[in-house]
Amino acid sequence: MIETGADSLVKDDTLDIHGNPADKKKTGRWKACFFILGNECCERLAYYGMSTNLVNYFIERMHQGNATAAENVSNWSGTCYIMPLLGAFLADAYLGRYRVIAIFSIIYVIGMTLLMLTASVNALKDLTAVAFVALYLIALGTGGIKPCVSSFGADQFDETDDKERKKKSSFFNWFYFSINVGALIASTVLVWVQTNVGWGWGFGIPAAAMAVAVVSFFSGSSLYRLQKPGGSPLTRIAQVLVATFRKIKVKVPADKTILYETPDNKSNIIGSRKLEHTDKLSCFDKAAVPTDTDDIKGTPNSWRLCTITQVEELKAIIKILPIWATGIVFSAVYSQMSTMFVLQGNTMDQQMGPKFKISSATLSSVDTISVLFWVLVYDKLIVPCARKFSGNDRGFTQLQRMGIGLVISIFAMVVAGILEVVRLNMVKKHNYYDMKPLPISIFWQIPQYFLIGCAEVFTFIGQLEFFYDEAPDAMRSLCSALSLTTNALGNYLSSLLVTIVTDATTRHGKLGWIPDNLNRGHLDYFFWLLVILSILNFLVYLGISKRYTYKKATGHVK
Repeated sequence: MIETGADSLVKDDTLDIHGNPADKKKTGRWKACFFILGNECCERLAYYGMSTNLVNYFIERMHQGNATAAENVSNWSGTCYIMPLLGAFLADAYLGRYRVIAIFSIIYVIGMTLLMLTASVNALKDLTAVAFVALYLIALGTGGIKPCVSSFGADQFDETDDKERKKKSSFFNWFYFSINVGALIASTVLVWVQTNVGWGWGFGIPAAAMAVAVVSFFSGSSLYRLQKPGGSPLTRIAQVLVATFRKIKVKVPADKTILYETPDNKSNIIGSRKLEHTDKLSCFDKAAVPTDTDDIKGTPNSWRLCTITQVEELKAIIKILPIWATGIVFSAVYSQMSTMFVLQGNTMDQQMGPKFKISSATLSSVDTISVLFWVLVYDKLIVPCARKFSGNDRGFTQLQRMGIGLVISIFAMVVAGILEVVRLNMVKKHNYYDMKPLPISIFWQIPQYFLIGCAEVFTFIGQLEFFYDEAPDAMRSLCSALSLTTNALGNYLSSLLVTIVTDATTRHGKLGWIPDNLNRGHLDYFFWLLVILSILNFLVYLGISKRYTYKKATGHVK
């Protein structure tokens, strides 16, 4: 049967680039996503190509000390994870995801170009202020792009169409695959260029990659499906809270059909479908209880009376917060790749043959390769097999997928702990108490990196999909930005644990668990601490996920 006229239009009310209802045959799906995935791959190549070796740039070219350089990189990285909240707010509230990505991509290119010039033009090389302007333009650019790209890609699949909904789940796998292709090239090729060729080329190639990312994004404009921005989500949340407080003494009726909702099939929130009423967090239902002072027939005051959909938006955000919180410990485990795993590797034999020596930080590329491997295995083998047993189109539910990743991360830390026990036993056996590397190959670290990569595919990609699907339609970018904050908080948690452990174990003149000379410490104890925290975190996650009810949407978008 050939679709014609209205039958060929999407049912989720997305628009094409010209503002007309999107046509299924001409827009969206994989033909649009190829441009989005190309954009993400090149943008991540640019970001990691510039950031991976940034601390050395500060030390070598800006003549900063180790502590100052590390502090400047940490502050900049933290800004990169905070700025997505701004980009997400603008996308959901006013501009839409397409415009935000377009505007902030241009800012990003300007920042990358300026950074390249500071490394290439003699007159700018000693101007630290110019370099910092460039870096924070990049932070602003990535902040606008990061929370919007994954959601924008998922927007290309109509949720009301069963076939397209299945493909949307696969999109998140390939989105994360694209990220890691860019990261792999950056952590190998570009780091080598910066070290052996020079910073001009080392920053010039990422700048060129970002320019390609912008071209890739704009090239697909005629194929994109665009969601309408729904107005300020923070205002809607505030309205529900104020209305609930004003009606604190009002009883919620047993008959929930009395609660206020727009009479037609469309939500009064632009870009959002209606949400079905849920019984949980019923105290907020007071905001939707009509009283004699509310003008139901006309246009009621939203600060006194809210729709069920508006109330359910707030409930949805509150519901996902506990799931979000359990991602912090996982991110703390993930952050060990750039800290404790590297320190552990520094104490091991890094020779690869008689003449070649690899850096302990280079082994993080194993994690990237693992991600690329497991994305393929998950999408092509695990999902089809799991689908036969579970009957779920995705193979696993999003919460099951994330939970599997949490379990795998526990095994990763167990493996790291066992390796450290073996390493310390070798220290005692051969009396290697100085800081000389032990005769144990650094390649014994490969299993822990490989397991972390596997855990990423389950948990991080599961989070992307979960926060997109469970977020209210008009708050998807904001929820994607919220999920990104677990990375920042995970790093902060790891730093806090190191501070507490160091303070607690170095009293009375003791060396502690993590001294400068790890051969005299007990890094294994720190890994066991993370194992215990991860197990406790998983048990909490199990309790939360068992009680979680997935979002139910109905009706059409306004």
